[in-house]
Amino acid sequence: MFWYEDEIKRLERVRTKVIREPDTLFYGSSSIRLWTSLAKDLEEFNPVNLGFGGSTMAACTWFFDRVMVGYKPQRLVLYAGDNDLGDGRHPEEVFIFFQQLAAKTTKRFGDIPCYFISLKPSFSRWNMADQFRFTNKIISEDIASNHPDWHFIDVFNPMLNVDGKPNAKYFAPDGLHLSAQGYALWSDIIKKAISS
Repeated sequence: MFWYEDEIKRLERVRTKVIREPDTLFYGSSSIRLWTSLAKDLEEFNPVNLGFGGSTMAACTWFFDRVMVGYKPQRLVLYAGDNDLGDGRHPEEVFIFFQQLAAKTTKRFGDIPCYFISLKPSFSRWNMADQFRFTNKIISEDIASNHPDWHFIDVFNPMLNVDGKPNAKYFAPDGLHLSAQGYALWSDIIKKAISS
């Protein structure tokens, strides 16, 4: 996973530039990294953006301890797994890496509340929609049964239109990443999840 090294070093530098201790760590792939309005959108949760481009659930697990050094958060929000499936991994592999990451989170931070943002639908990967749904299903069921500190946040269904297809207004022109409206939707859903 050496190809992530520059991104991980960037995240290590983020820690040295944080002026005040963040309450909420947002960790995961480019759907997090490209959320440039995160600090403003969710300012009441005092977030820091620890997303790194192209990352997988596997990479998030592998680099977790390096990226998390020095943080003492009140909560963690994770979005990862999308790129694993895009790279050809199976839902069960994403699930195994999620379990490993959940264990690392507990070991480092104790019983803080953690939130898994479901895999989102997208135009560019709609041919894999069944795999995305199955991954969301097995992770949500595992969280409900085995991880009392974790909460599953469904963004998949809210991002669909009335025909059950991805709603174009929530996506950037590439059909994969989020538009400003997509992030506004995520903000509302995440606020409700954390506040409930």
